[in-house]
Amino acid sequence: MESEDDMIDDSLSMEDDFYSGDLSYCYDDPNDNDYYSDDDNDYGLLEDDDDDDQDAIISRRPQLSYTVLKEEDIKQRQEDDISKVSTVLSISRVDATILLRYYNWSVGKVHDEWFADEEGVRQSVGLLERPVVQVSNARELTCGICFESLLRDNITSAACGHPFCFSCWRGYISTTINDGPGCLSLRCPDPSCNAAVGQDMIDKLATCEEKQKYSRYLLRSYIEDNRKTKWCPAPGCDYAVDFAVGGGNFDVSCICSHSFCWNCTEEAHRPVDCETVAKWILKNSAESENMNWILANSKPCPKCKRPIEKNQGCMHMTCTPPCKFEFCWLCLGVWAEHGERTGGFYACNRYEAAKQEGEYDEAERRREMAKNSLERYTHYYERWASNQLSRQKALADLNQMQTVHLEKLSDSQCTPESQLKFITEAWLQIVECRRVLKWTYAYGYYLPEHEHAKRQFFEYVQGEAESGLERLHQCAEKELNKFVTGDGPSKEFDDFRAKLAGLTSVTKNYFENLVRALENGLADVDSQAAAASSKTTSSKNTGGTSKKGSRGKGSSKSGGSSRNVDDTSN
Repeated sequence: MESEDDMIDDSLSMEDDFYSGDLSYCYDDPNDNDYYSDDDNDYGLLEDDDDDDQDAIISRRPQLSYTVLKEEDIKQRQEDDISKVSTVLSISRVDATILLRYYNWSVGKVHDEWFADEEGVRQSVGLLERPVVQVSNARELTCGICFESLLRDNITSAACGHPFCFSCWRGYISTTINDGPGCLSLRCPDPSCNAAVGQDMIDKLATCEEKQKYSRYLLRSYIEDNRKTKWCPAPGCDYAVDFAVGGGNFDVSCICSHSFCWNCTEEAHRPVDCETVAKWILKNSAESENMNWILANSKPCPKCKRPIEKNQGCMHMTCTPPCKFEFCWLCLGVWAEHGERTGGFYACNRYEAAKQEGEYDEAERRREMAKNSLERYTHYYERWASNQLSRQKALADLNQMQTVHLEKLSDSQCTPESQLKFITEAWLQIVECRRVLKWTYAYGYYLPEHEHAKRQFFEYVQGEAESGLERLHQCAEKELNKFVTGDGPSKEFDDFRAKLAGLTSVTKNYFENLVRALENGLADVDSQAAAASSKTTSSKNTGGTSKKGSRGKGSSKSGGSSRNVDDTSN
């Protein structure tokens, strides 16, 4: 029987073949449902009264593979799991909680292990069936920590029976809780005893503040120890995400509007894989780029070897104190040996001669490589960062559109807000496409340079998608503004509606193609190359006459047909 953890591991290796730019559920009222999913919302290019079209759109939408949970939902799920284990195994809720904590809140794992070896589980977890210490019936007992003799009413023990006074118990529990989540694995204070101390002892002896801390640790452990759930990584967000087994798309959107990858908890980065994202983020923060800049833009002083940047026009360099060595920037030779014979302050023939002799080839090669590497990285990083800024601006514009402009536009154009959904859809598409486009630049940076066909195909589909996005963004940002600021209804608004809806649909198609291509590893290039190779081999095996015939009218007709289609579409 396959364990629950194995099923989760299997799910992490699966890939899905759909793309969705729908972020509408990010902006729902958080009080609407106990469990947050995308079942009730639908942003599509459709009329509100067209039920058939709406049902068709919903049926084609991919089902989300995750659920966003708020604190009440987490508590309810935790209580339900404790009740299940307590009922099935016929043990107390306190013992059920200890068992679930030990097995990372996996109900299936608890059942499997318990029924396979109950005695072994009890021994490992510390759930004793009977006390290991038989306490006498004396009127007074001795505390095992402070060794004071106290009345029995002032002495208590865990399931093991080791007697300790209330004061020592309180000190022990208080110290453990204040030390952090380790208090959830509390054991008997006796060093030789493995008996577990449950929440009943906490409720009996801890202060109100300590009880709240313990309960908070217990609640957080339900998310942090469970491999199917994670907290939303957004600062200040208390929502969690339950990821369904079998989901292949790891991009998750919390109801706080933060999108992240469930697998690596970085920001959402589909279609780029987590490994590429990790390398890109490390590169953006690593000191290696500083070294590349130093190599590309500076040279070491020939005397003290400190890197020096050339900040003036002439070639006469003077190192900073205390070195003060004077040398030529071109050949790194002593400046005192330079004069009119070598070109004076602005040229150095000695460098060219030495370069021809191979004296500076290695250093120059390294410097040129560093410079090219830096320029290449800068190219991709600038576009990555620019799309990130554009996405943030689009999010702000979307928020302003929903909170301010839609109502104003509805009044000025005499149109119900429900019929302005196409504007929200356009902005949501822009936000999602900016995110996808941003990460395609990280993908492009790590695409091997020797794979020319793949790079050419990648740049083509990326360019098509980016071009479509720019048209959509400009239409939503600039052309919409004149209707927002207008005083009354405009005859051009219906044309604008059709244009914006059309651009939204076209842009979505472009990005579907881009995402599909990248998630398939640009496999279309390999298949096309194989088809071309097969076609070439077939042509070689065909006679010369038939070969000529195949390139005659058929070819020219195909070209003519293609041009006619293009002209018509334009």
